[in-house]
Amino acid sequence: MHKNVLGHGGLIVSRMGLGTMTFGVETEAEEAHRQLDLFVDHGGTMIDTADGYGAGASEKIIGDWARARGGMNDLILATKGRFAPPPGSHGASRRSLVRSIDASLTRLGVEAIDLYYVHGWDIHTDIADTLGALGDLRAAGKLHHIGWSNLTAWQLQKLLAVAERYNLPKPIAVQPQYNLLERGVELELMPCCLEAGISLVPWSPLGGGWLTGKYSADARPTGATRLGENPARGVEAYDLRNTDHTHAVLNAVSDVANQTGRPPAHVALAWLAARPGVASILLGARTLAQLKDNLAAADFTLTDRQMETLTAASALPALPYPYNFLRDLCGMDVWDRLGT
Repeated sequence: MHKNVLGHGGLIVSRMGLGTMTFGVETEAEEAHRQLDLFVDHGGTMIDTADGYGAGASEKIIGDWARARGGMNDLILATKGRFAPPPGSHGASRRSLVRSIDASLTRLGVEAIDLYYVHGWDIHTDIADTLGALGDLRAAGKLHHIGWSNLTAWQLQKLLAVAERYNLPKPIAVQPQYNLLERGVELELMPCCLEAGISLVPWSPLGGGWLTGKYSADARPTGATRLGENPARGVEAYDLRNTDHTHAVLNAVSDVANQTGRPPAHVALAWLAARPGVASILLGARTLAQLKDNLAAADFTLTDRQMETLTAASALPALPYPYNFLRDLCGMDVWDRLGT
């Protein structure tokens, strides 16, 4: 599997990463271990989890698997803290992060985390305190690099400024939701990351299953899908995504899939892997068969024309002010280069 450099920290990661949010919730340990074996056998090296996935079950499953194989020094391990704080602390506070990472290290059975993400912004904690705690944890050898998930560009720029002023660690990766149906990160977050040399590690690359071609405009999902098995969640999520724009994108994906002889999911993954700043895509699967299908796209690439077709079909609406002003009158072409 192709490898990429992750940000400015020197880590090298596989083009496809393994997201493990289902482990211990929708995927039992034995099936999860088979997924981990398959992922590594296909050349995957980036395993992503969080202390909030299954209330720690995901980390425990990965740790048990790693111990059985004799460790994971050949792999890049990422986990997150923020949404499972110990009682008495806000999620990104020093007390919370210190206790959370110790618990994660125990469950995972490792001495250090390669990439530790703050899972989301904490409005109750000064960013300098959060970065200071992460810096101390790095100095103590408990983590090597930091990242951030689910944040805005102004928040990223704020933490970069604080890190620069006080010589605190800067993130090497940002983990946003990003796919052909969700391109809002391109307005500000992606340009900010490109400017700072920070890589993107997208989650939900298949748009919650929509980009696999299994949902249609006139039939609500049923059966063995996440939306089909949870009627309440299914109706709400289906109605939010079931739009004319969605189906225009799906039609374009289907056309390219027919041209290439590949399934729609492979087309969507290949488009995302080729986007600026994207270092690794997190594949999440409930079953071994789903993961195997998606891993088959690991080395698949699209032609320039196919990329342009998909980018045009999924483009954001006309750029609002001030982005159009900056592009047209100030010469900023970053959004044209992104194809928005």
